[in-house]
Amino acid sequence: MSGNPNTGTPLVELRDISIAFGGIKAVDHVSVDLYPGEVVGLLGHNGAGKSTLIKCLSGAYQKDAGDIFINGERVEIENPRDARAYNIETIYQTLALADNLDAASNLFLGRELVSAGGFLDDARMEAETRKIMGRLNPNFRKFNVPVSALSGGQRQSVAIARAVYFNAKILIMDEPTAALGPHETQMVAELIQELKRQGLGIFLIEHDIHAVMDLCDRAVVMKNGQRVGCVNVGEVTDDDILGMIIMGKKPPQAY
Repeated sequence: MSGNPNTGTPLVELRDISIAFGGIKAVDHVSVDLYPGEVVGLLGHNGAGKSTLIKCLSGAYQKDAGDIFINGERVEIENPRDARAYNIETIYQTLALADNLDAASNLFLGRELVSAGGFLDDARMEAETRKIMGRLNPNFRKFNVPVSALSGGQRQSVAIARAVYFNAKILIMDEPTAALGPHETQMVAELIQELKRQGLGIFLIEHDIHAVMDLCDRAVVMKNGQRVGCVNVGEVTDDDILGMIIMGKKPPQAY
């Protein structure tokens, strides 16, 4: 049996989490951890509990039992504002971008930079946007067009840049390559690799086994609100993970 290859203190530890709705447990005593520079995929059928579990980290839901630890310290996250205070950002599948605004306006939406005179500092916001995009996606060039004119991968770049600029250390990404073509999927994969190099930890909520095999270091499979097991992606096959999802059967490498 293999174990967690990571050592030291996790960025995040969800320990023995339970969440119920109307007396029915959607998440039943599930534990998951995440380390710096790592991508952990959360897999399972619809209703498996993976999204519900991770929403207690984003502040969208509150846990009924269990503990959340950030950098080894027990914390309470009651709303999205609490999550941001702990440098947790969620990038939803819909991306929550204002289609009529350009990249800089989206990056600073609701957190605009102002000049000493109290006016919007558009030049500084554009300069900061170019700087962060240069780090994450050097090929990005469409700074002055509405994001509605951008490709799916470029829109992902803007959403990720917004999170990273505001000091995210933990990212929750909801099926980031869904509906993207091969070129755009590769763009997102390169973005994720850059985020890993910068030491961010990423939870990837996925239905697609292939995306998890391509993008993740470890995969946690859930079924009926419970954790089936966790595997190091490099040690298992697609069929191993499929067996966990469908049958709830753990391969020897799972822990």
